[in-house]
Amino acid sequence: MEETPFVSIIIPVRNAERTLDKTFEYLLNAKYPRDKMELVIADGGSTDKTLDVIRQWQQKYPFIKLVEVPNCPSPGYARNKALDVVKGEFILFTDGDCAPCEEWITELLKPFYKDPKIGLVGGEIYTLKVDPNNLTEAYCEHSRFNMVASRYANKGEGYFPPLSDRSPSQICGHRAYFFVTANVAYRREVIEKDHLRFWDKPTGEDIEFGLKAQRAGWKLYFAPKAYVKHMHRANFKALKKVWVTYGQAHPPLMQAYASQVLEIVFRFITGRGGLLRIKIPFPLKGLIYVGNFHLMHLFGLLTLLGLILSWGIWTLIFLGLFLIFLFSFSYYCFQMKPHRYFFSWWWMKYMTNLKFIQGGLKGFWKYKAFCIEPSF
Repeated sequence: MEETPFVSIIIPVRNAERTLDKTFEYLLNAKYPRDKMELVIADGGSTDKTLDVIRQWQQKYPFIKLVEVPNCPSPGYARNKALDVVKGEFILFTDGDCAPCEEWITELLKPFYKDPKIGLVGGEIYTLKVDPNNLTEAYCEHSRFNMVASRYANKGEGYFPPLSDRSPSQICGHRAYFFVTANVAYRREVIEKDHLRFWDKPTGEDIEFGLKAQRAGWKLYFAPKAYVKHMHRANFKALKKVWVTYGQAHPPLMQAYASQVLEIVFRFITGRGGLLRIKIPFPLKGLIYVGNFHLMHLFGLLTLLGLILSWGIWTLIFLGLFLIFLFSFSYYCFQMKPHRYFFSWWWMKYMTNLKFIQGGLKGFWKYKAFCIEPSF
């Protein structure tokens, strides 16, 4: 393997005018020979000034390539079109709202030299605020939105666990180890040998692509020093939409890859690294989380019924449990600053949890699978 192999960097975009200049600035500041890299931008039909931004950068840097994908149905479809033209020994992915660090390329490549069976290397994802006064961006930073280590109980550098039982929680739940395409690199061999392509569904393509690679025997390795900073959604409406799509990806993933069970995960009992869960053979594939968000609603409803039906002491018990789970759900918001925006933080946390659950129930009839997503 060459010490400085040729790499291809794929970036799918659509209406990325707000952030794309910043992405180019950071990428072109990466410490890697420019004659050993190509940037392939796959535009999925932008209607703003995204194409103008790309062409302006192309005038300065001829290794920036543009692949236009009109009427593009999904980011995965755009990535596939870019895969048809790249020539790198390693293929790196990021997004048009991400800002890679200077050592991003070299840190992503290092683990590939350790083990020829490492097929995917992913890095960490932090936050880069475009507007310091934007509450949505601030909430994403506070909640460590898309951060890899926090998703996996602050796991450090090293191998991700291989697939084992393929229960729903290992396909699209808390045991689903995967890299989002905002920050991941693949050996070209992974893609060519197994003829891998992203599915064209609106979301979940990064998880599904990784599952196919793992099923083919490739290993995943986490390299946190290869970080990017993510410029998050500009408004709360867009953030809520993202959480719906995250949940919406899970029923088709379960249909395609999960074992035929209903899995119930008791999130409120043990720590994030070892949640109590049970599996039940079931005609539908399903994943149900029981956490603070779910239980505060359950005991809140029981408290109201107790008041209406005069359940006496049971009403007080349900009220006490409601307050316990409400506090547990709200606790993290007390740590967010400025404290004067507590109710804004709480509302964002509440609505993103709700939208995540709504998304996980979409497509139930089509895929014969469902997911009641975890509270966070």
